[in-house]
Amino acid sequence: MTAGASPPPPAGEPGSGSAAAPPVRGTCHLYFAFDIGFSIQLDEVERMIELRKVRATLPRRRRAPPHFQYQPPPLRVTQPAGVVAVAGFHTLEQVDVVLYDFGAASLAYQIPLAGTLADLIRLSEALYEHAGLAAAARDQVAQLLGRIRPAVHRPAVSDAVEDYAVYHLAALAGSPAPSEFVMQHGPDVAQLLRAEQAALSAQEIEDALLVQVSFSEGDVAVVDWNAALVLDPDPGDVLSVLEYANVQLLEMRYLDHELDEALEASYVVLTRPAWRRRVLLGRFAADLRQVALLQADSAIMFEAATHSLKLLGDQYLARLYRAVSGRFRLGAWDASIRQKLAALDSIYTKLADRQQSSRLEVLEWIIIVLIALSIVVSLLPGLAGH
Repeated sequence: MTAGASPPPPAGEPGSGSAAAPPVRGTCHLYFAFDIGFSIQLDEVERMIELRKVRATLPRRRRAPPHFQYQPPPLRVTQPAGVVAVAGFHTLEQVDVVLYDFGAASLAYQIPLAGTLADLIRLSEALYEHAGLAAAARDQVAQLLGRIRPAVHRPAVSDAVEDYAVYHLAALAGSPAPSEFVMQHGPDVAQLLRAEQAALSAQEIEDALLVQVSFSEGDVAVVDWNAALVLDPDPGDVLSVLEYANVQLLEMRYLDHELDEALEASYVVLTRPAWRRRVLLGRFAADLRQVALLQADSAIMFEAATHSLKLLGDQYLARLYRAVSGRFRLGAWDASIRQKLAALDSIYTKLADRQQSSRLEVLEWIIIVLIALSIVVSLLPGLAGH
């Protein structure tokens, strides 16, 4: 070791697998997604609340057709929040809540970053499943829901929550190219994305850094399932796509759970004894209507959540969305939901057929009873004469 040189970090500590990490500055955007209702009337919300609000749109930094955008644009509401300390860092005194018309809400904490990659790795580990921040986010969303409840159809904050952290680094010491920075400090970046203090294996590092998307030599987004690293001087559109994908994952998880319950309830109706179907035709019809409503609600929610963001024409954002969709396994969730929707449709068809069959059977018995009564009535005068 030469005089004045810094000693290498011990094995197992941040930075042990890469070159000496330079100081970094930026912001951690921590997203929490909730389902708060079946749908939200965003125009009505704008009229109801006095908090700072704005329609969220995707910034257009590159040449792209004008039709890539949210349909309809969500509403971003800014409200005050208490400061939370995490691993030596602090959240800002306000949070942004983005409301989507299909009933989702995404709350974003911002944490100013200044330090080394080792500091960020400690922050990442502390943020992983941070119960305090998740509870605070739920309280913030519940407070907002209390203000806008009349504009929300079937309001309720879901138990499910989906969180995602995006580390945006705006300033790098020495101004290396973003792709070079990721290559030089790959082990540290992998630990940051995986929220791991311990040194990772070569295979884990390769997997964590596998998905990288960039538009120019001056930007790169490294996307993983737990977090993303964004090196971009103007990351607004990238952050919006990542936030939306996190909301979409939450909605798919929520819808998948709702479909499980709908299928279970439908199966109970489907396996009801035949004599109960004949006796309780009114109840059977009500059950059939309930299954039809569940089927319609699920299809509407699925369509809204998967097609709210239009990225046609912006090839870079489309590539980014495909990348994060792969990391979140949205395709697998999509296939699962479609399969359950098909199963629900099949159950509805069987229930409808059984209802029709039961009605015909009851009608046949009524006809038989009427014929028997008519025979008895026709014989009564003769019996009375004897």
